[in-house]
Amino acid sequence: MMTSIDIAKTAANILDSKKAIDVNILGVRKISSLTDYFVIASGTSSTQVKALADEVEFKLKQMDIIPEHIEGHNSNSWALLDYGNVIVNVFSEEARKFYNLEHLWKDSEKIDM
Repeated sequence: MMTSIDIAKTAANILDSKKAIDVNILGVRKISSLTDYFVIASGTSSTQVKALADEVEFKLKQMDIIPEHIEGHNSNSWALLDYGNVIVNVFSEEARKFYNLEHLWKDSEKIDM
């Protein structure tokens, strides 16, 4: 069974392998009860944002890791895959600047992939 950090790193590596921009893992378990890790990445277009989210969902599903919830999948600017202890956020570059999760969670621990 994979730990939450293993899932976060796997998701980040999937995103990186598909040419996502600026992939980050934020460790928030010490400052939030919401989740343990956020994986944040950007795509260059709405098509790439959807393709990145689809690829993470597909690859993790092959490992029997199923999201508890998916949001924004039909959006043109973001997608969220909630795996409980890991939340994967894929944004367009504009939406990422707008939501600015790295600033919102600036007290988090940045995790190396």
